[in-house]
Amino acid sequence: MRLNGKVAIITGGARGIGRAYALALSKKGAQIVVSDILDSVEVKREIEMAGGEALSLYTDVSNEASTNEMVHKTIDRFGRVDILINNAAVFADLGKKPFYQISVKEWDDVIDVNLKGCFLCCKAVYPQMKKQGKGKIVNISSGTFFSGSPFFIHYVASKGAIIGFTRALARELGSDGINVNAVAPGLTVSEAVLGNPMFPEKEIKSAANARCLKRDEQPADLIGTILFLASEESDFVTGQTIVVDGGLIFH
Repeated sequence: MRLNGKVAIITGGARGIGRAYALALSKKGAQIVVSDILDSVEVKREIEMAGGEALSLYTDVSNEASTNEMVHKTIDRFGRVDILINNAAVFADLGKKPFYQISVKEWDDVIDVNLKGCFLCCKAVYPQMKKQGKGKIVNISSGTFFSGSPFFIHYVASKGAIIGFTRALARELGSDGINVNAVAPGLTVSEAVLGNPMFPEKEIKSAANARCLKRDEQPADLIGTILFLASEESDFVTGQTIVVDGGLIFH
């Protein structure tokens, strides 16, 4: 049980990749906080039915009071915070369009959740992790940053900023014993992608054919990297971004 006794917060954990992270960390012994603006009670039940412990919370990561409440309720329930997976993001509900057709509101909405949300969650967990003298923060970026995916500029910009944020925060928090790393997934066939007109079958197939490993990327393909970065096995790894996309891009 690599994470036995650890407490992990997963934002955006109610469905898709976030749900996969929550279930996987629970199976390795962690107590899980499933945080989302969507109803995450079902994920909590799945964890508990498998013998784990979980807390379901409504959290708007773009709101500082909400992220602070998330951490306070976590500490009230479990007494500590060891792992933060910054997974919450605006993604599948976006439509692809030229940058000059993106409204200021849409731009701000994406940045508020994808970048400011990461900042606020890190800010909220920091005092407890500093007090403990150790912590693991894993920020979810995207392979779109390295490929420069067109017609998706607000999302790409937000995920590129996550990499810079990760590097800078790792420099700041190293002396507190806190590791800060990022994971950049490729196009992952999650429930938010399946059936989404923004990701037609031909685009998913094209991505698979362009990889070294010529198949679809599944949420399960990300689990090993997440577990490594959340566990003591990565205690001397910080400031890094690991691309998990089956060999689509090299950086």
